[in-house]
Amino acid sequence: MLMKSTLANHCLMTAEQSQAADAWAVANGQSLADLMEQAGRAVAETVVDYADKPENFPDEIIILCGPGNNGGDGYVAARYLLDWGYRVHIMRSESDMELNSAEASSMALKWTGSVDGFDPARIKEAAIVVDGLFGVGLSRPIDGEYADIIRASNDSDVFRISIDVPSGLNADTGCQYSDICFIADATITFTCRKPGHLIAPGRFISGGLGHIRIADIGLSAEFFDGNPPVVFENDPALWSAFYPHAGPYSHKYDRGHMLVLGGREPALGASRLASLAGLRIGAGLVTLAAPSETYNVQVSTLTDVMVRRMDSNFGFMGMLSDKRINTVLLGPGAGVHEKTAELIFETLKKNKKLVLDADALSSLAGRLLQLQSFGRQEIVFTPHEGEFTRLFPELPFEENRLNAVKLAAKKTGAVIALKGVSTIIAAPDGRAAINVCAPAWLSIGGTGDVLAGITTGLIAQGMPIFEATCAAVWLHSQAGMKAGKGMIASDLLQTLIEVLP
Repeated sequence: MLMKSTLANHCLMTAEQSQAADAWAVANGQSLADLMEQAGRAVAETVVDYADKPENFPDEIIILCGPGNNGGDGYVAARYLLDWGYRVHIMRSESDMELNSAEASSMALKWTGSVDGFDPARIKEAAIVVDGLFGVGLSRPIDGEYADIIRASNDSDVFRISIDVPSGLNADTGCQYSDICFIADATITFTCRKPGHLIAPGRFISGGLGHIRIADIGLSAEFFDGNPPVVFENDPALWSAFYPHAGPYSHKYDRGHMLVLGGREPALGASRLASLAGLRIGAGLVTLAAPSETYNVQVSTLTDVMVRRMDSNFGFMGMLSDKRINTVLLGPGAGVHEKTAELIFETLKKNKKLVLDADALSSLAGRLLQLQSFGRQEIVFTPHEGEFTRLFPELPFEENRLNAVKLAAKKTGAVIALKGVSTIIAAPDGRAAINVCAPAWLSIGGTGDVLAGITTGLIAQGMPIFEATCAAVWLHSQAGMKAGKGMIASDLLQTLIEVLP
């Protein structure tokens, strides 16, 4: 059995890995027919979960079967549902009656119930429609009668369930191949979820997180010994072992000292929020470097953060000489200009761990080659979509966000956290995590500054930068959920306390 640990429940498999798992199963003596039997039964059990008992459910269940293994799963599901007393009808394409899978053909021969071509009118009379048309192997837009029956299903007042992934959805990217895509109310997938189940809009097309189910169909865990997953749903299981809990003999110098570059008007609050977030997450000391013209404002506002006057870049570099300062945050309210870019490179010369956000990222646009000349450094980028595309205009952002973020991490040697509805965190070594627990009301000004401060504070305490970034994104999301609708960024500083491990 695969699901041996909490972390295993959060592994994600790409379409290529799913197909490799099938091939591995055959090569190692497992039967695809047995796997299909288990998958089809799981589909049937999912349908039952959304239906009443057969005696109280007189409506028809329609299963749309395509020409491949998804169609085979559909035939198996129909057989079980019929045996359990439900009214079941299979629809398949009149022009594609030959199945292209021996296992699917075998399951079709075992079906003794009703089967016919696609009938939109009959769809409208059904209670549940199961999408077994195309699985993770689809790599093109859907057209013809398949497109017509998907439109009819989406337009009907029925409950829609997809097998593995909704037909028309890219399992790796979460994007539709075209405007023709089955819109599921629930999805049952096998062994592991796919990245496209979590990356918006795929998360919503698949039914939403509470309705994307995983069935263990008996794939041997030995497959994962030679094919370890590298993409995960962001969850404490991914990073909790590295979380920096204070011990009985801890003192402030054990817990790191972070330095934040202060901003200028009208963005003075950005660096304040980031500094306070670093303290809240447990950094032992936080220093805010304030330009002379804003020093009096900052020092009178911040009682828990040390504020030091900074007259120039030279003054900031002098602060970096303090060996107790181990992690630096540049960007919130810093301004987009050459001087900000200079501070990035001067910080790297001092071998400090570095988090870059907001204006620092925009100042770095067009200067990535200069950044790469420093070799492998411990750096985190926390861009939103606009900043990411300015930094990496050559990467296929719209087509495949996950792949684009992974390529950006490999290119820069940095951990990249692309903020958004589905925040994607990628490390240079190929690992990636997709965060799905952030509420919509986090999308207001200042929340990104809080996230940058949480990330910097965790790194300052010695947490590895990939795990620290994943933890920061998750805790930031949980704090947003706790704050609730109508929150403002400073509310996160209080609710963060309530969600700390």
